[in-house]
Amino acid sequence: MNTCTKVFLRQKAISGGRISLYLDFYPAIRNPHTNRMSRRETLGIYIYASPKNERERQFNSSMLEKAEAIRCRRFEQLLNEQFDFLDKEKLRMDFLAYFKQKCRQKYQKWDCVLRHFEIYCKGMCRFCDLTVDFCKGFRTYLLSAQRQRNNGKGPISHNSAAGYWSTFRALLKMAYQEKYLRENVNDFLEKIEWKEVK
Repeated sequence: MNTCTKVFLRQKAISGGRISLYLDFYPAIRNPHTNRMSRRETLGIYIYASPKNERERQFNSSMLEKAEAIRCRRFEQLLNEQFDFLDKEKLRMDFLAYFKQKCRQKYQKWDCVLRHFEIYCKGMCRFCDLTVDFCKGFRTYLLSAQRQRNNGKGPISHNSAAGYWSTFRALLKMAYQEKYLRENVNDFLEKIEWKEVK
């Protein structure tokens, strides 16, 4: 049985006669910035603990309304993500077939990246295989990859590796935007810096 994450609006008394508003997730969710599981999201919204006049009461009402709108938006986002997660058939789809389809819409460099990626993954890769570590492994591979075009010998240039890696990351972004990936893997991948050519 799959449990859908619930989102609650909570209050916590702080100094200065104020109350801090925050979201409470149950069960915990993964923070996309730290990659850690978390139960709380601080909203940075505060209200008066004991409003003294109509102005302060109206302020509290307005802030509570805004916090509730954020809570609803977070719940909708989580609901969409979790139903995508339950679509296991999509995660088992062939990433290489997707890659080849995108290559037909692009230019020659994409075909070069595809050839290198096929070597790296030994001709088999599903969307669920695209973990951060797996993608980092492809970055390492590119930095010492051998030329594949025109029966060339020797490693590809550093700037070629940088360009190929940039193209691959663009492909990952497309897959995420088209809901084939649960998270934007690019958030955890470092680019390959270009070197100045004399």
